[in-house]
Amino acid sequence: MSIFVILGLLVCIEAQGSSAVTPVFVKKGDDLTLNVDADVPEKFLVVYWIFNETVVRFTPDGETRISPPFTGRIEFPVKKFSVKLKNLQEADSGVYAARVLTLRGGVQPLAEYKVTVQGPVSPVELTVDSVVSRSSDSCNLTVNCSTQHSHISSTFRCVSRTCSQEGGERPEVTTSGASLHVYLLNSSIICNHSNQVTWTKDFKMIETFCPQYAGSEGSSAGTSVYLVKMVVFSVGLIIMVSAVITVHLMEKFRKHK
Repeated sequence: MSIFVILGLLVCIEAQGSSAVTPVFVKKGDDLTLNVDADVPEKFLVVYWIFNETVVRFTPDGETRISPPFTGRIEFPVKKFSVKLKNLQEADSGVYAARVLTLRGGVQPLAEYKVTVQGPVSPVELTVDSVVSRSSDSCNLTVNCSTQHSHISSTFRCVSRTCSQEGGERPEVTTSGASLHVYLLNSSIICNHSNQVTWTKDFKMIETFCPQYAGSEGSSAGTSVYLVKMVVFSVGLIIMVSAVITVHLMEKFRKHK
């Protein structure tokens, strides 16, 4: 196929428009398989995978040609016309489109993926900036959730072992496109830094900074354990007494008979 035909094909593809795009997120350095699930006409001229310039093309005689940027970085799975991209980097992010060219149908879309390659997120640190105890059963904590380039602050108020986050959860998107999120989970304040492929987190226990919270929680836990023990003991005692009475009655009945 001449260079003029290839250029004409690319123009046709741009004019044809795109089919439904499937978003895919990949960790930097990982591999990705792009499948062609659509039916390919038996009599076709060429099947293309397009990214910026042609990535790879398949001819009816089984020949494959790979563009220089992906030489040595593409494998071909068993599934026909599918490609496996190796060692993806952030520069490989973009739209990958599979097209087929036929004499009668012209250019037809086969598959389209929007690939986003992301590196691992940086570590995150959660610090408690201030603690205010207004009374014996209330405690306010202001925390700071930070990474190397971003941070968010939030305040938590605990009253009688019931804690809430003022203003609710307010995740923030960082300059790198990751999400910085601080929230409450049981008795822990958690700071989470994540994107679609990796995450890191740090946390603080509320009871470390609000002793009255731990005390009431311990008292409640102790009461719960005590109640459970009492119930178990009572049930066991009832079973034992019932067994003794049953044996006594059976013995008395046997002697009488």
